[in-house]
Amino acid sequence: MRRAIQDFNMIEDGDNIYVGLSGGKDSILLLTALSTYRLFSPNKFSLHAITINPGQFLDKDELEKTKKYCESIDVDLHIVDTDIAEVVFDVRNESNPCSLCAKMRRGALNNKINELGGGKLALAHNADDVAETFVMSLLYEGRINCFEPKAFMTNAQITMIRPFVYIKEKDIVYAVNKLELPIVTNHCPANKHSQREWAKEFLHKLDKEIPGAKDNILGAIYNPDRTNLWKK
Repeated sequence: MRRAIQDFNMIEDGDNIYVGLSGGKDSILLLTALSTYRLFSPNKFSLHAITINPGQFLDKDELEKTKKYCESIDVDLHIVDTDIAEVVFDVRNESNPCSLCAKMRRGALNNKINELGGGKLALAHNADDVAETFVMSLLYEGRINCFEPKAFMTNAQITMIRPFVYIKEKDIVYAVNKLELPIVTNHCPANKHSQREWAKEFLHKLDKEIPGAKDNILGAIYNPDRTNLWKK
């Protein structure tokens, strides 16, 4: 994580960092890692967490565990109540709910950050997400593309950072279990039924047939001379 932060100059002195905290394994570990990193980071920054309540599918008992954990690591948690689930599933009845949900969640996160005075939004996309996004872009959109480790969102006037882009999902699972971090279960009916889930399974099968295939994909993305995607 520190290497990614330094490679892409993600955190600068005096930054207000807001972690988008779904409560899943990736985001809770990102919050934990940044909480530790701030103790020895060369650039001093404040750390906060924002949880978007979609209005459905969020277990209140699990949310209480998240609140207590944030208190234990001295991080302010801001909970934003929304009707995102109702809009996506009941009003719009989306055939691809994940896309609209992600946009609405991002909007709610940006609005809350600006309401709190502005800062940077930290998201917990990991190396597996990087490879999956690349594959989905190539196969579904016909273009070589992937989200960036650091990007400025012009409309919101907020910089988004992804400090976990070098970290594999299996290592996140190991760390979360070892640290016994409180995880919020994803009760969304679209969970495990998305294009991303297909991409995950596709890469898993590909890696079995061609050992090291996923690492090669990541290597191409990480090296800007090969794909011209991520310029450090």
